[in-house]
Amino acid sequence: MSHTAEDLGLLATEASDPRFANLDTLSVAELAILMNTADHTVSYAVAAAFTTIVPAIEAASERMAGGGRLIYVGAGTAGRMGVLDASECPPTFNTPPDRVFAIMAGGPTAIESPVEGAEDDAEAGAAAIDRVQVEPQDTVIGIASSGRTPFVVAAVARARSRGALTIGLSCNIDTLLSDTAEHGIEVNVGPEVLAGSTRLKSGTAQKLVLNMFSTIVMVRQGKAYGNLMVDLKPSNHKLRERATRIVASIAHVTPKAARAALEASGYDVKIACVTLVRGDDLAAATQRLEKTGGYLRRALEED
Repeated sequence: MSHTAEDLGLLATEASDPRFANLDTLSVAELAILMNTADHTVSYAVAAAFTTIVPAIEAASERMAGGGRLIYVGAGTAGRMGVLDASECPPTFNTPPDRVFAIMAGGPTAIESPVEGAEDDAEAGAAAIDRVQVEPQDTVIGIASSGRTPFVVAAVARARSRGALTIGLSCNIDTLLSDTAEHGIEVNVGPEVLAGSTRLKSGTAQKLVLNMFSTIVMVRQGKAYGNLMVDLKPSNHKLRERATRIVASIAHVTPKAARAALEASGYDVKIACVTLVRGDDLAAATQRLEKTGGYLRRALEED
């Protein structure tokens, strides 16, 4: 699908805001203040879209609870926002890499360098969905600032035809992406400080919304106790120290006792907590967690 220059010029994300017309004459301090002031409006734009964000997250949580995957699809900056959010899920929530992942127009190369014409290739978008064998329990989130990127729209359309939950995240209003997806989320951030540079307010808005999706969906899957990330993967010194603090806090024990329980459990925070709080051995702690579906609070509090 192609669009004329006139069509694209009507988009808020492509518009030139007269308030920023003298950008190249300002000092560094003035530019920094101007950009920061503009960024302040992004969270309000996200809040204005809560009526569409909340039901979409609720639906995604249901699919994930049924064993589904969370799949982001995007191009350019929007695609990179998806890649960034997906890549943080394994260390934060100990999810397998194939449970939450991103599809980038142009493939992995496009993460660092633009691939000419990739975002306009609708056939490639549909093929990418077929290639990962999207199923009805999956959730596919198409991300496009314009709301009309052909690769993304085609991917979402194909995912919906395969029965998946589909969500479209854009930064304009009344978009084709919203019409294509089951849930359309439109965060109207208005013109960018640097006209058309959607890595700015639009990118920030996308990251805020994707933060909500990945975090809330995972919390709803029992991957948090209070505000503690009890399913983190302690793959380095910093994360092992964090795991120690988490276990010590939940079990009300010393860091030394927490570390010993973690070492005995293979650095599984949940199992370590259950062994300390309930007095279970490793096998019994594992079984107790399985019975509660991995929800640590239930394992600690329910008989």
